[in-house]
Amino acid sequence: MRPVTLAEIRALVQADLDSVDQVIRARLKSAVPLVDRVAEHIISGGGKRLRPLLVVLAGRACGRGGQAHTEAAAFIEFIHTATLLHDDVVDGSSLRRGRYTANEVFGNQASVLVGDFVYSRAFQMMAALASQPVMEIMAEATNVIAEGEVLQLMNAHDPDTTEQRYLEVIYRKTARLFQAGAEVAAVLADSPAERRAALAGYGRHLGTAYQLVDDVLDYRSSPAERGKNLGEDLAEGKPTLPLIHALRNASEAQRAAIREAIRNGGRGQLTAVVDAIESTGGLDYAARLARAEADAALRTLAPLPDSSYKNGLAALAQFAVEHTT
Repeated sequence: MRPVTLAEIRALVQADLDSVDQVIRARLKSAVPLVDRVAEHIISGGGKRLRPLLVVLAGRACGRGGQAHTEAAAFIEFIHTATLLHDDVVDGSSLRRGRYTANEVFGNQASVLVGDFVYSRAFQMMAALASQPVMEIMAEATNVIAEGEVLQLMNAHDPDTTEQRYLEVIYRKTARLFQAGAEVAAVLADSPAERRAALAGYGRHLGTAYQLVDDVLDYRSSPAERGKNLGEDLAEGKPTLPLIHALRNASEAQRAAIREAIRNGGRGQLTAVVDAIESTGGLDYAARLARAEADAALRTLAPLPDSSYKNGLAALAQFAVEHTT
């Protein structure tokens, strides 16, 4: 069967996504000129907007949509954007989505402070919905995300990072926000507990699958395709799953090269590391785990009524493991 494209999935809720874009632009406006300039840099950078897409699709799959879901989709994207602004400063990144990062253009101080503004604006929007369950979900999620950032920092340059520690980081840093977005959509649709739990599980598995594939692409794609430098995780000393698998299965010489690369960071050992990952099947191993997570996401959709929107969620899970950029 032909894979459904992201454009086809988006077409199911295009009017909702157009409204989300309008809300994003309106809510990022500030009386402080520098905030406006950094915000415009972020908006014009584009991106897939997968998290807002998830929120509006999930809401429609639950039989609801409208302004509350539009606002929720926007504040989920704001939380994601704030983490990117902070991440790029912590990681010293200069390229994202094929263009210079905000910290590269405006400096670290402006990026951190505007990231704070975006975070706080997201919570203003949550408060305006006057939903205690939504506030609880998002307060917990943002706290877990912050812990994930610290855990990743602890794992950096540590070649003894285990698969379990790695999976904990990607759950906290990536999957938890997908989980929150899907669950918030169910709450705003007044869904029963079973459907709310199903969508929360769907978001968690979807986010995990997406991040696993993203970590594969760090060693398989090109900057022109992905908008990021090849081997960026290695340059930052991040032991992702392909590296962890290679360390378990490589030769002694290959393990020594990988451990040195993780400890020191940089791309000086990139060719040797990629060869070791390829020879041990590290990329295929991570891809298989991603497929298993996507399959788990599909199974969680069973309690939802059949609709084109439910089919869209299923297609989004498929996209998560087939995207190449």
